[in-house]
Amino acid sequence: MNALASKPDETLRVLLVEDVPADAELTLDALRDDGIACQARCVETEADYVEALEAFAPDIVLSDMGLPVFDGYQALRLLRQRDALTPFIFVSGAMGEEVAVQALHQGATDYILKDNTVRLTAAVRRAVNEAREQRARLRAEEELIRAQRFESLALLAGGLSHDLRNLLQPLLLAADTLDDYADDPRLVRLGEVIRNCGHRGLEMVSSMLTFARGAKRTERVRVDALFDALSLLLKGSVPRTVTLRMERGAEDGLSLDGNHTELQQCLLNLALNAIQAMPDGGQLTFSAHACDLSADFFRASEDAVPGRFVCLDVTDTGQGMAPDVLQHLFQPFFTTKDMGTGLGLVSCRRIVEGHGGVLRVRSAPGQGTCFHLYLPLAVGSTQHVTEQAAGGHGEHVLVVDENATQLSLLAGTLTSAGYVVRACNSGTAALQSLAIDGLPQLLVMDAAMSLVTGVRTLAALLAADYAGSVLFLTDPEAPPSLDELPPLKHFSLLDKPVEVGGLLHAVGHALDMARQNPA
Repeated sequence: MNALASKPDETLRVLLVEDVPADAELTLDALRDDGIACQARCVETEADYVEALEAFAPDIVLSDMGLPVFDGYQALRLLRQRDALTPFIFVSGAMGEEVAVQALHQGATDYILKDNTVRLTAAVRRAVNEAREQRARLRAEEELIRAQRFESLALLAGGLSHDLRNLLQPLLLAADTLDDYADDPRLVRLGEVIRNCGHRGLEMVSSMLTFARGAKRTERVRVDALFDALSLLLKGSVPRTVTLRMERGAEDGLSLDGNHTELQQCLLNLALNAIQAMPDGGQLTFSAHACDLSADFFRASEDAVPGRFVCLDVTDTGQGMAPDVLQHLFQPFFTTKDMGTGLGLVSCRRIVEGHGGVLRVRSAPGQGTCFHLYLPLAVGSTQHVTEQAAGGHGEHVLVVDENATQLSLLAGTLTSAGYVVRACNSGTAALQSLAIDGLPQLLVMDAAMSLVTGVRTLAALLAADYAGSVLFLTDPEAPPSLDELPPLKHFSLLDKPVEVGGLLHAVGHALDMARQNPA
């Protein structure tokens, strides 16, 4: 197949190792006469050859066997030390069969005699196409390996998420319990420290898990949670010479409807670009505020949807960008970095536009850069308020959990809130408790028990005529399958790790629903 000739705008970079200009011109004429567009460079010394390999980056090397100051075999060795795929064809004078075989064994792609260049163009086409196909295969294999690594990472992250949520569960319950000792400021401060650490750990687990799995769901995204997760991810990437600031503004509770993972990826990409733009240090600032955008704010190429927006700003004090760079900033594959792909900012704009927003950038040489992300404000976006949960009035609650520490804290929390609690450390113990102490009004159970799972325990309890409310404590990333259970009238899930307020609200709601709609 004449693949090279089928693309007239494609130019083949040919490096000639030749000391006779007439021979070099004859070789190039043979290629051009057969429809191969060439950009050529001719060298005859080792120093010029090495420099051409780096600067010219040839698609193919055509080399004479022997030169006055250089050797074709040395040229082949130097190429193979750098690149195993770039074709190397000897185009030489008399070459015996033994010499030709030796050349192929040392890594040459082919050999052509100067006095018989009939198959030169065919050999060049075949060599270049085979090299391209091999590179494409290697890229595909690398992508497959990368995908398999991400799949393994997702599985690992899922297991870690479950284990860490169980570790954080008693931590958060214990922190809330310390609030009961309001007369001891030291215990109150300790509870606050434990609670903050628990929340940061939970946010880190959620952020890493969604990154690993590449979640694509639409959800209510709180700006403060987005900034908290981003701060955790950047802790290991921000050099000491760069100051990181997170400014939430006076408006608390800003939120938007979108995908947390994609927005986090977008902000992280902008942050890493900003860090690279401050090699001598500086300040990286994230800020957020609500604003109203009118129809005349939007450009002709944008969908004009005036209304209330969240503006996320990513500002650095780095080198800034010249007008000609700004003009091409969002063009695919345009980059000013040595190792850049030119796709990062394109991806950022795609994410913003996919959320119904627009992206703006302001920059000048020596004055830093600021990216403005305008995203539609979620309807009903208000400050988050935690209501005071009501206590119990002697209702009977059965708590089932294999983790002794978690079981003790759950039972202690509910007992302190006015419930009559029975605690069981396994599904078997729960069944025995029903036979001895009778049926409770509410069952609170960890869904992910290992010996007898929560679902199987519940199935056995239902078979023993339990008809009360059920509250499952679950990992939100791995909810239990309820296929083997009959329809449940009073069943609810509570994500782990739970806090005292959330637990008491869920317990009170489950009991209220059972009282209002008895089975």
